[in-house]
Amino acid sequence: MHPIAEHLLTRYTIRFRLTVLAWLITAACMAQDTTRISLLFIGDIMQHDSQLQSAYDAATGLYNYEPCFRYVKKYFSGADLTIGNLELTLGGKPYTGYPEFSAPDALAAALKHAGVDVLVTANNHSLDRRRKGLERTIKVLDSLKMLHTGTFRDTVERMNDYPLLISKNGINLALLNYTYGTNGIPVTKPNVVNLIDTAVIRKDLAQAKKLNPDMIIIFMHWGNEYQSMPSKQQKQLAEYCFSNGANLVIGAHPHVLQPMEWRKDKNQLVVYSLGNFISGQRDRYRDGAAMVRIEVSKIYYSDSLAATSVNDAGYILHWVYRTPAPNRKFYVLPVPDFEADTTAFIYDDLSKLAFTRFLEDARKLLASGNIGVEEIKIPAPDSAICYRVVWQVPAYAKDWTAGLEPSDFRFGIEVETDAAGNQQVRSGSFRRRSAAETYLKKIQVGYPEAQLVTSGCKQ
Repeated sequence: MHPIAEHLLTRYTIRFRLTVLAWLITAACMAQDTTRISLLFIGDIMQHDSQLQSAYDAATGLYNYEPCFRYVKKYFSGADLTIGNLELTLGGKPYTGYPEFSAPDALAAALKHAGVDVLVTANNHSLDRRRKGLERTIKVLDSLKMLHTGTFRDTVERMNDYPLLISKNGINLALLNYTYGTNGIPVTKPNVVNLIDTAVIRKDLAQAKKLNPDMIIIFMHWGNEYQSMPSKQQKQLAEYCFSNGANLVIGAHPHVLQPMEWRKDKNQLVVYSLGNFISGQRDRYRDGAAMVRIEVSKIYYSDSLAATSVNDAGYILHWVYRTPAPNRKFYVLPVPDFEADTTAFIYDDLSKLAFTRFLEDARKLLASGNIGVEEIKIPAPDSAICYRVVWQVPAYAKDWTAGLEPSDFRFGIEVETDAAGNQQVRSGSFRRRSAAETYLKKIQVGYPEAQLVTSGCKQ
């Protein structure tokens, strides 16, 4: 290169870098507020015959699944949103396991009680009970007020409710869900099961972007069963989703763990397979899995300018313990709580060996295959406390938003009106007291009696 040209190129490169640096410094100074949301993804929720038998209480004729989720409940409660793959139908009696799953409604109720917020329903078992099973599953989840997506009664329902838009703490998420197939069972019209079709996915992602979400999540039912590494097709499809606007791609179906990649520079994260969250499968690699916890932050630079990104990601290993007969029970055991002393709960030698073997296998796989996603080994706190700002608006006040700025709504707002017309206004949840106190001071400018209250983090 000519010396003069090289000199000019160097000058312009330095000037460009200084301009970018100045913009970053200015943006940092402009930053006004940050809101956050924590997401917890869990894998395949299954119901084999052995699980049915263990949950049944012959004395009452009822099914009890509370023990299954007793020890992971605090992990669910500690996240703002817990999302899992419901790989079964709630198709009614007779209740059956593999190969055509129909679980008692009590299972869905137990998931709700434990803190699962959202279920994806497009998978290869969506049609195990054909049209009746698909529609009844939707009906039961609706009755429990559980968010769900992936299967629909008809095209009108899909058009109105898809992509699923979830708002929490002032952050909007668009959730999509697809499956590779339905075990050869044809979809009965007018029902809809979201099948993996790149043209449809591209169209759906374009529609999702029109909703202006802060992040787009795709839950995929894909890959080869019992394979611990993603297939070429999985990798290609993940890239396709990212190139068309997805931020997170979460995988299910292989029933074993597969690696995870967090591409920080691109704000993209893929989990190829979470494995079995709970099932009756006891074979090596299938008896445990991982939950993935993702922290998302949204930084506001002005009312019209904000940036959303993944700022932390980690996985929590868990193992499904099936106690010996005759009083057999299933428990999902989070590794951080049970690894230090397996004798405290796992009392038979074969199970202790299986637990140890699962840890060795999972850590070997993920330590070598993961990119940017580390294991979380610290137990979740037994109770998570969040903070909310609450204020009262009397019935005679025509507009409770008077005196508030658009920025005051970015953390989420809930309004309850009593019979007399008085309103109670509550902000979204804050995990940091300092952030809640800052927000409180803003609200007290117009509503001096506003207060800070504590609550559980799941609302």
